[in-house]
Amino acid sequence: MKRFVQALEKVQITVGVVFLSIFFLVIMLQIVTRHLGISIIWTTEVAKYAFIWSIFMGAAVMVNRREHFNFDFLLKKLKDKKRVSLSIFNDFILIVFNIIIFLLGLRVVNEFWNYTWVSIPELKMGYIWVSIPIMAGTMVIYSLSHLMDHFHALRSKEVHE
Repeated sequence: MKRFVQALEKVQITVGVVFLSIFFLVIMLQIVTRHLGISIIWTTEVAKYAFIWSIFMGAAVMVNRREHFNFDFLLKKLKDKKRVSLSIFNDFILIVFNIIIFLLGLRVVNEFWNYTWVSIPELKMGYIWVSIPIMAGTMVIYSLSHLMDHFHALRSKEVHE
């Protein structure tokens, strides 16, 4: 499972960096063309949707690295079994929340798939909205991996006590 999670994170980081690069390049293109007096209408939408993809991919990676959705004030105060138990509870809440986001994301993708971009009508909005279930699904996978690690740590602590 660890190798799969590491590979999945690498893919998400790569996708996020690609879309963040697209966002940056399109914004730069927009700045340059506006100074030249040329208006390129598609740059706003491309930048906005590339930013959405980069943010959602980055959010999932941050969940895997435990740098997102984390209130560690109480976690730092607890020790051993209580700390692991709180981490299990937190991961369980994240899993439930992200399953709901995943299911609602699928509904959004299904509902809005055939909507088109304003400036590029050949592109479907579904390609943008599919980032929601991808983000939530990978967050569930990452949280399940953490949950398995916590249960393993809890078992090993019980054996040592």
